[in-house]
Amino acid sequence: MALQLGAVRDAFLAANVPEAKAAAAAEELAAYNAEFSGLRSEIREGFARVDQEFAKVRGEMREGFAGVDQKFARVDQEFAKVRGEINLLRWMCGTNLVLTAGVLFRLLTH
Repeated sequence: MALQLGAVRDAFLAANVPEAKAAAAAEELAAYNAEFSGLRSEIREGFARVDQEFAKVRGEMREGFAGVDQKFARVDQEFAKVRGEINLLRWMCGTNLVLTAGVLFRLLTH
């Protein structure tokens, strides 16, 4: 005798279905149940593989973004140096302008 779902067989018998037909229907439902259980486990395995792939991709993205963050940090350092040099040039130009104006003033006032 094959695997049967007892409650289903009893329900068929209570509905006045002949014993042979009730047993056959219960066996068929049990086979479907076993098949669906197999499908469920395959789907779970598939989802587990997808989760692993997503975790792998997330890790690769984190590594990639870490590299990009390092490059941006270097660019920020270079911009800070350039800003410092521009400020120095401003002061130098301002000092030169003031000294030049002072010399011209002295030359023109004598």
